[in-house]
Amino acid sequence: MKVLAVDVGTGTQDIVLFDTRLDIENAYKLILPAPTMIIRRRIQQATRQGAAMLLEGAIMGGGPSAWAAEDHARAGYPIYATPSAALSFNDDLDAVAQMGIQIVSEDEARRLPENVVRVTLRDFDFEAIESAFAAFGVELEPLGAAAVAVFDHGAAPPDVSDRQFRFDYLDQRIRAHNRLSAFAFRREDIPPIMTRLQAVADSAARLDAPLIVMDTAPAAVLGARFDPHVAALTRALIANVGNFHTLAFRLGPDGIEGVFEHHTGLLDLPRLETLLEKLADGSLRHEDVFGDQGHGALIYSHQALSIDPAAGNLVVTGPRRGLLRASRLRPYLAVPFGDMMTAGCFGLLAAAADLLPELGDAIRAALESPSGVGRPPWEV
Repeated sequence: MKVLAVDVGTGTQDIVLFDTRLDIENAYKLILPAPTMIIRRRIQQATRQGAAMLLEGAIMGGGPSAWAAEDHARAGYPIYATPSAALSFNDDLDAVAQMGIQIVSEDEARRLPENVVRVTLRDFDFEAIESAFAAFGVELEPLGAAAVAVFDHGAAPPDVSDRQFRFDYLDQRIRAHNRLSAFAFRREDIPPIMTRLQAVADSAARLDAPLIVMDTAPAAVLGARFDPHVAALTRALIANVGNFHTLAFRLGPDGIEGVFEHHTGLLDLPRLETLLEKLADGSLRHEDVFGDQGHGALIYSHQALSIDPAAGNLVVTGPRRGLLRASRLRPYLAVPFGDMMTAGCFGLLAAAADLLPELGDAIRAALESPSGVGRPPWEV
């Protein structure tokens, strides 16, 4: 049985093809540019050519692609976007128009001249991933399931901060189901407010297998727990330092005890250390983070956790974990199955086991068993 796990970040998309016939360390993996980086490069190429361009498709991650689109318009070249594509840059289409991007309907997009460069936006390109594996003789199908993680702010109403909206959503999910897999959904159960998750499901319409979608940071934290050292901890603080967002969970026997989320670009080492210490001792307040242009903080248990370098109970994962390299807190760097970059994929697999009972036993057996239970690839 195979499960395709795809963790879509800002810098990279990390891909694991899980196969129950193999040792999990022998699973085939790809670390590729993130979709927003791919779109950025296509926009920059059009800018160098002085070409008009159209962005169409679905809501996806912005950041680098949005900056490139704004640069294209600033250079004086026409850039159009359909409403669904434009929402990748801002939930307020008037704000997108102020970037210099002309919003056009689907009908208007079809009538644009043939020389307009057309770029399709989507976070999950199953066909491209399938082709990449096929180039090396690996077939994806038949798949038992696919699981995809993206970061979703949610569609905040016009008068509500997207940072507050996002954090209210985190609070609601934790209170409903106090476990990290609470941030994962089967495609038919995606909340309507989570428009980027829904766009992933729409992009996977041709996929003839169950689909799980999940938030990226909880997936990475869940995956980090498969590091043998982390798995042995009764209580721990696990931080995912991503390219755009830093999210840390304090975890205990009863589940999530506290969480904060901030923008990585606004953090330096002293500030991050302070946030981690306050989350650990339970003194961190929502306004400490939200007032610093972060998303916020929530404390569910005031039972303090003492960060102990000897015990290694401050755990770090994520592509920007080097921010804590010189930390006086001496964090433990998690490497689940020997690979930090695919922690989110292992978290996706664990969430799939929770949400897809028909696959759960097989996935858990592979994730929780000691290395060597499966077989090497040449025996398959």
